[in-house]
Amino acid sequence: MSRVFLISSNTTTDPYPVYPLGMAVVAGALQTAGHQVQQYDPLAQGESMPQMLQLIKKFAPDLLAISLRNIDNVDSFSGEDGWYLRKIKGFIADIRQEIKAPIVVGGPALTILPEEIAEYLAVDHAIIGEGERSLPQLVADLAAGKEVPQLIQRSQPLPGDEFSTPLFDQELVNFYLAQSGMVNLQTKRGCPHRCSYCSYPHLEGFHFRFRNPQLVVNELEQLKREHGVERVFFTDSVFNDPHKEYLKLVEEMLSRDLDMQWSAFFRPQGLDRQELALMKRAGLYALELGTDAAADQTLAGLDKRLRFADILEVNRACLDEHLPAAHFVMFGGPDEDDASVSEGLKNMAQLGQSVVFAFSGIRIHPDAPLHQRAIADGIVTAETSLLKPVYYFSPLLDREKMEQTIEASFAGQRNRIFPPSKGMERMEVMKGFGFCGLMWDRLIRFPRQKTL
Repeated sequence: MSRVFLISSNTTTDPYPVYPLGMAVVAGALQTAGHQVQQYDPLAQGESMPQMLQLIKKFAPDLLAISLRNIDNVDSFSGEDGWYLRKIKGFIADIRQEIKAPIVVGGPALTILPEEIAEYLAVDHAIIGEGERSLPQLVADLAAGKEVPQLIQRSQPLPGDEFSTPLFDQELVNFYLAQSGMVNLQTKRGCPHRCSYCSYPHLEGFHFRFRNPQLVVNELEQLKREHGVERVFFTDSVFNDPHKEYLKLVEEMLSRDLDMQWSAFFRPQGLDRQELALMKRAGLYALELGTDAAADQTLAGLDKRLRFADILEVNRACLDEHLPAAHFVMFGGPDEDDASVSEGLKNMAQLGQSVVFAFSGIRIHPDAPLHQRAIADGIVTAETSLLKPVYYFSPLLDREKMEQTIEASFAGQRNRIFPPSKGMERMEVMKGFGFCGLMWDRLIRFPRQKTL
């Protein structure tokens, strides 16, 4: 048995504090393997380095494991201010001065750029891909005195029913319930869609790996019974898979009479009003939609394999069911020009009461097809480091003009957010009134339904 001290490196609250599910998952795997674990979250327990070092020394770990959730905030307006790795590098250096235990990092951010991040952070080990098997194996190898390379390659992807059950920490749960009103859970991994900018297929694979709906609902019941959780966010890349497997989970939630609220990421295609009504009965209260582009020309440029008519149909069904929906849209992607920006803004106006979060430019990741497009368009070279944020902007338009056009179109509308910092300003105002959670859903006002 070894002792492992786990740390979540995420300290951002944009758009709201998010429970460190990745840390909880590997903590559960380590505990199942017979190891002692302690979890530390600077957001919930304080960013004081002396306090953290005191806790680490008291625990006397054999290994320190640090979870890396994001490289940056993917907002082109932030520049290097939105780059998280510099802070994490200093954080690790401070620990190194006092703690002799080896340090391993892992998580989605590490998996996107494993060699560069491991070298930049100067860590002993870095686990690529899922950690449920790799981290317990690393602990066992180190305890046995084996030599272990710095980069630990991906293990075989786990079947859905072998995902580790998260080890939720009540102190952390209490913080996130107070700050964001919810915790996170995952019902599947992977994504078969080939959106050109996205890193999900690289991170989790090109096929969905579903968990048994009964296992998921067991965990939901446990969260409610043991931790007082009444609202969750499902962190799947896409909740509504094309083969409708997600409806089995919805039916299981209904059969158990959970009385919990939930939200998730959805693909705005193939969702009809009947399905939305079923999910609403099961506790769905809001949808975050991966709309991504605002016109057919730019949807094709991102290889979304849907049309704006599909998006409009799903949006109409949400409004008919009085379900708040938020569309996340990136302007400036491949094939964007002045005409598509104009068309896209007219399309956004058709979304009515739904919320639109608009972004300027698209963060380039080395594992995504957009990287090759950026090379072909002369935005980067094959040798350009992507450790720090680099954004794709279509060479067919002027960025400044595009951003001014978007701002002018959205002006005076509380449910149209651009630039992203405007959203944070509104969130802060709502926090001042005691609201927590998604909060964007409160920007939508549906007419009161008449009662007989």
